[in-house]
Amino acid sequence: MKKLLVAAAAVAALTAGASPAFAAGRDYVWAAGSSTVFPFSTRVAENFARKTGMKAPKVESLGTGGGIKLFCSGTGAGYPDIANASRPMKKSEFDACAAKGVKDIVEIKVGFDGIVVATDKDGADYSFKTEHLYLALAKNALRGGQFPVNPYTTWDQIGTGLPGNRILVYGPPPTSGTRDAFVELAMEAGARKFPTMDQIRGDNEKRFKQLADTIREDGAWVDAGENDNAIVGTLTKTPGSLGVFGYSYLEENMDKVKAAKVNGVAPTAQTIADGSYPLSRSLYIYVKKANVGVTPGLKEFVAEFVSDAATGRGGYLQDRGLIPLPAGQHDAQKQVAANLPPMKRPAA
Repeated sequence: MKKLLVAAAAVAALTAGASPAFAAGRDYVWAAGSSTVFPFSTRVAENFARKTGMKAPKVESLGTGGGIKLFCSGTGAGYPDIANASRPMKKSEFDACAAKGVKDIVEIKVGFDGIVVATDKDGADYSFKTEHLYLALAKNALRGGQFPVNPYTTWDQIGTGLPGNRILVYGPPPTSGTRDAFVELAMEAGARKFPTMDQIRGDNEKRFKQLADTIREDGAWVDAGENDNAIVGTLTKTPGSLGVFGYSYLEENMDKVKAAKVNGVAPTAQTIADGSYPLSRSLYIYVKKANVGVTPGLKEFVAEFVSDAATGRGGYLQDRGLIPLPAGQHDAQKQVAANLPPMKRPAA
């Protein structure tokens, strides 16, 4: 019995030890992360399996933060080969990877997406400014030069011409890259429209982020999980409510929901690609270079992801809602996938 326990402990130690070669114990690619990237990654996995005859990759929707955390937790078969992300990897995440022996990470941009603020197809029309979104959703919103607990309960209290509906927004949780991007592109950008907040940012950026990034917790914002389709379903059942999710889910559900304008611009493939829609963002996959040549099919799966057939203009992911990169950027990312240069440590 003692020998068995020693042997079991040795196996556990090897697993935890996280050598890249241990990934050979898994005969399929494993990707985890962003709910926004999930449908694109799933489609690539299906095409990869059909073209190569290899086992279809495992794709999990954990949110960008959750996916990167698992990706960075170690090397070997017990951890993903790829992290799907709807925002860039943070410096703190890169350092967490390094601390667990996860090095030589390859960053590949696969396309663009927009974050939409949507409501039921039959609901009121909304046209927001980013400052409206900040005032409505910050836990402590600027009012009269002070930062009281957010007093606003209806949209018409915030902006002239906005409907008188109750402020009720269903959105992604803190582990989501969509949440991170919404906070940066909507909340922070809106807060900076106010001289008081812009001055605070110049004097004390940490204080600014605390005030601009902290979303209210009184029921006006509801964390609705990583399933964007569930948010769409909630909007159709909750008249007057709004939802925050990726553009691809809007495209799939045009018969059920409609998007608000932000700063006078409606989210479309064109306005997202050219950056005129304020809540536009880039999408990424992060790859463990050490697992290439160890996990069967990993290099081929990555090549399929950046192929003209998948992420090129007119590719099958565009039909699913991905906004393609300009041709030059797309070609550059194909070279990254072919040569696998490790990314540099992020600045922030």
